[in-house]
Amino acid sequence: MSSSTKHASEPTERSQRSIAIIGGGIGGLSAGLSLLRLGLDVQVYEQTQTLREVGAGIQISPNASRILHRLGLVDESATRGVKPLALRQRRWDDGRTLRRTPLGAAVESACGSPYYQSHRADLLDALKSRFPAERLHMGHRLTDLVDHGDRVVAHFENGKSITVDALIGADGIHSLVRRNVFGGARPQFTGCVAYRGLVVAERLASLELPVESQIWMGPGKHFVHYFVRGTELVNFVAIVEQESWMRESWSEQAAVSEVRAAFEGWHPQVRTILGASEQSFVWGLFEHSPMTHWSTGRVALLGDACHAMLPFLAQGAAQAIEDAAALAGCLAQVGGKDIPGALRRYECLRLPRASRIQAASRENKIRFHLPDGPQQRERDAQIRDSATDWFLKAFGWVYGHDAGAVDGATGCGGEG
Repeated sequence: MSSSTKHASEPTERSQRSIAIIGGGIGGLSAGLSLLRLGLDVQVYEQTQTLREVGAGIQISPNASRILHRLGLVDESATRGVKPLALRQRRWDDGRTLRRTPLGAAVESACGSPYYQSHRADLLDALKSRFPAERLHMGHRLTDLVDHGDRVVAHFENGKSITVDALIGADGIHSLVRRNVFGGARPQFTGCVAYRGLVVAERLASLELPVESQIWMGPGKHFVHYFVRGTELVNFVAIVEQESWMRESWSEQAAVSEVRAAFEGWHPQVRTILGASEQSFVWGLFEHSPMTHWSTGRVALLGDACHAMLPFLAQGAAQAIEDAAALAGCLAQVGGKDIPGALRRYECLRLPRASRIQAASRENKIRFHLPDGPQQRERDAQIRDSATDWFLKAFGWVYGHDAGAVDGATGCGGEG
């Protein structure tokens, strides 16, 4: 597709099946575009008045990029994103490289789709530009919903109500859909906070940074940096362990001095990147325990609403994009007729995989943050002695997956 302003085509024969998506973020808009392509009557409802993302990078691994390409975001991905040449793992103090895993052409050849690193706002804008504006309803905060068996009725704070054939909660870790339908505990603080920021690449020219994603591992914290927006900006993520989250918001602006102090004594490259930063934001990292079900009747969850995960495998947004493709595939199988059955199959296909990735992300927290000592030296030796393509082989099940290919998928209680 050549024009980033072209909307997803309207179906020529409108199906009477109507789908409401609560949440207009990356997952919600990906689902909206995927479902619109089926000829369904899709409307997205977002509680904020304006869609925006704070300054932060996002990693689009091949399992997500293949889906975005199918949605028409080929040009946007290539021009606004960056294809990293490698993933480099390093020591926090002396900067020693433990392993350099080739990405670029290697990952594209192995997995059939590119690996991109992008600005979150660029991806959100690209998705929004493809979605018909009249189908995106801002300022709609959900207050209540009822599944009547043959339809779902939802009410919003602004007094509006809707009646639809199905409702999808893509409204994030603090999901109101989840709370209304599934109940359960609120998300739990994981003991980590993430400082994020962007630095103009020219300010770091003296470092001669390669076009790589670099992970610096140290006691109780780690640091990641990579290029975004066509190498104009360097994105950094600094993860720090702490006992509690005392701030009023789950994400807010943070003093740059705060994150610089947290990484005092680290390698000069890390400190130079932080020293060039003029603004940073801090997130408390929260997660839900894996759910046993995330669909019931004509309501289902998607993305962080059902499987919020630590960012230590860079799969949060990718899994939401996968959800969108699988949801569309399952609804396509039933032709919009047996919606509850399609939602059950969607859950059945997606829940085990998302839970496995949640667990792998949690394990990386332990591995990345080992204190210096025997366990850390053993970890470093294992990383150093493994083949350069170990990472791609070990996580081929993540990157090589095609969530949209649901026809032959198995593992759902005997369903084909």
